[in-house]
Amino acid sequence: MTDHAETIPILASLDIEESRRFYTEKLGFAAEVLGDYLIVRRDRMEIHFWLAHDRIHPENTACYIRGGQIPALYEEFAEAGIGEMPIGGERLYDFAIRPWGMKEFYIRDPHGNLLKFGMSADEA
Repeated sequence: MTDHAETIPILASLDIEESRRFYTEKLGFAAEVLGDYLIVRRDRMEIHFWLAHDRIHPENTACYIRGGQIPALYEEFAEAGIGEMPIGGERLYDFAIRPWGMKEFYIRDPHGNLLKFGMSADEA
């Protein structure tokens, strides 16, 4: 079978335009805005966003992105100026081997969504 099923996370955004700017300008995604809905794509990654009015939604949501390009993405995102900022703002967390055997880094977007990027420590 060549047409495999895919999983596409749908995360909350408190401001569709702010999310669009962050994902395009900082993370290099292409974006399509459809009213109160945003779709961002980069390579085989795709994330959708709906407009939420309560911080509880994005601040309690995450998605996991796994693959071989993870080390290069970490370097790119670090160079893009995503830094250590307080919760509620964008933040890049260290690329490290976690106790569960995955080498991972995390990005918290401006609304609190947590993007987890990882690969097995053996692949690193």
